Amino acid sequence: MADEPLILGIETSCDETGVGIVRGHTLLADALASSVEQHARFGGVVPEVASRAHLEAIVPTMDRALTSAGVTIADIDAIAVTSGPGLAGALLVGVAAAKGYAVAAEKPVYGVNHLAAHVAVDTLEHGPLPEPAIALLVSGGHSSLLLVDDLARGVTPLGATIDDAAGEAFDKVARLLGLPFPGGPPIDREARVGSAEAIRFPRGLTAPKDLAAHRYDFSFSGLKTAVARWVEARQRAGEPVPVADVAASFQEAVCDVLTSKALDACRTHGIDTLVIGGGVAANSRLRALAEQRAARHGIRVRVPRPKLCTDNGAMVAALGSHLVAAGVAPSRLDLPADSAMPLTVVSV
Repeated sequence: MADEPLILGIETSCDETGVGIVRGHTLLADALASSVEQHARFGGVVPEVASRAHLEAIVPTMDRALTSAGVTIADIDAIAVTSGPGLAGALLVGVAAAKGYAVAAEKPVYGVNHLAAHVAVDTLEHGPLPEPAIALLVSGGHSSLLLVDDLARGVTPLGATIDDAAGEAFDKVARLLGLPFPGGPPIDREARVGSAEAIRFPRGLTAPKDLAAHRYDFSFSGLKTAVARWVEARQRAGEPVPVADVAASFQEAVCDVLTSKALDACRTHGIDTLVIGGGVAANSRLRALAEQRAARHGIRVRVPRPKLCTDNGAMVAALGSHLVAAGVAPSRLDLPADSAMPLTVVSV
């Protein structure tokens, strides 16, 4: 509605420079500049390259967002910015930009948690978030299960990755198979023509003894190693590697563990809403398997459209809008960039 605050969000935690503008739960602009092609030849994100790319992209991306929304910086009611977690140098670019615009336009600024923003962005797709809810966040750096009682005040971590995150495993397996970086989309494409039952890869932390100690935690390092050994054995034997079958079987192992643990958390806590966010949430098999399994238990799955799953400014603006509506006080102008910001901190 027109009387709701107009919130601008800035995201620079990794390799995407994003600026989004929202009013309430309505997305007005979502401008993005990616440096992923600059990192592709290294097979992963190079922090210094990412930081320099943000410096070059932040002002043009801001201008595109404002133009797309048909507003000026003076029209903005508050600015939200990712202050952590993420790459320290990359975060500093966004935080410094947010402070500069806030001072110049005399606007309040909110330093927010990148992971909480991945939960908040779903409100732009499906409206207000039922609370409590369970959130499954899966990306290149994080695989986490959260209990969301009150997103504006804090979340309760239930589990997290103890080694490789799901997105990191996708990147590493893609490299093994000769697929491009980032690995999520090409593995998803290959898997559609492969057999998920061709190879039985391990499901990390699902044995009874592991579940006793790590019920909601994730581990994908062993799975990555198992794929590497399987591929190397084929190559030593002089046999071709069935890329599509390996991709499908690997993807199935990841999605099996993610969905089973997330839905276990929902059932155990008596919660009927599961929100899935983060870059890996764009994976077609993860979405399909989660919805299929959730339907058996009367649990609703909420997943934003793929463009909103990856890092973007819209998600930061969405969380900022949620904080403003909840009456949360703005951050101080000396707010830090915290590369290790804990999940329990939603805003600083």
